[in-house]
Amino acid sequence: MHRRKFVHLSAATLTASLVRPLFALPGSDPYFSTIGLQLWTVREQMEKDAAGTIKAIADAGYKQVEIGDPTDKDLIKLANDNGMNITSSFMNWEVLGNPDSEVYGKFDSLLESAVENGLKHLVYGYVGKGFRETADQYRQMAEKCNAAGESCSKAGIQLCYHNHAFEYEKIDGDRTGYDIFIDEFDKEYVKFELDVFWAKLGGWDPIQTMQKLDGRISQLHLKDLAKDTPVIYDEGKVPEEAFKEVGNGTIDFAKVLKLAKKIGVEQCHVEQDQSPDPIASIGESYRYLEKM
Repeated sequence: MHRRKFVHLSAATLTASLVRPLFALPGSDPYFSTIGLQLWTVREQMEKDAAGTIKAIADAGYKQVEIGDPTDKDLIKLANDNGMNITSSFMNWEVLGNPDSEVYGKFDSLLESAVENGLKHLVYGYVGKGFRETADQYRQMAEKCNAAGESCSKAGIQLCYHNHAFEYEKIDGDRTGYDIFIDEFDKEYVKFELDVFWAKLGGWDPIQTMQKLDGRISQLHLKDLAKDTPVIYDEGKVPEEAFKEVGNGTIDFAKVLKLAKKIGVEQCHVEQDQSPDPIASIGESYRYLEKM
């Protein structure tokens, strides 16, 4: 589905718009013209038919996709061939976070690929169990991210950290791992890619979190949380039905997007980790955002 290029306003509608200056045309939220999709949403479909899935995403109306590997030139070309940009990519968390991994310490090569492929953001999107249990582990991770973020900055790329829910569990008195990241991340070199679903699932109000991080959020992940879902910190224990299309849950996206503009968020990506029909779900989320 493509966004309408022309909107016909009847005389009555035009009059109403003059009376109500806050009247908004469909798709008028400032992020809609560049709205992205995080490809984790359609991971199974990508494994079976990458070309067909990318085409379906473009046909649904998305303007870009966020990928999981900054070195994947074939995927970037496929997206570009379907009229979509790629400005952001996740990276393997073990590159910075797991000294026992074979990929540990290979950040420079990932950054080089990100530069070659014209990316604007690199996303550190996870910390594995066993590496996130203590305050000291969070501080050590923040130190590594700061060093990597400085390298990114020199290369013209923004490093940002994407949350799940585990960061919101208290591990140091009344402080959470996310509190430590907020305190320890260098504000110039490491920003946040706030996932509003995971924040709310972890017990943090998305609006209050955004206000707290004014000027420090470079990207948002948009997905909705089902009503009556309790606080859950372990990402492996979240029921599939907790994940909802944008507009089908408990998060006020009108407030989220209005505040996002105010605090300097650059980009938004739809994501839905679980769905019985991911292609249908991404279309539903897009149509909701189109009407905002």
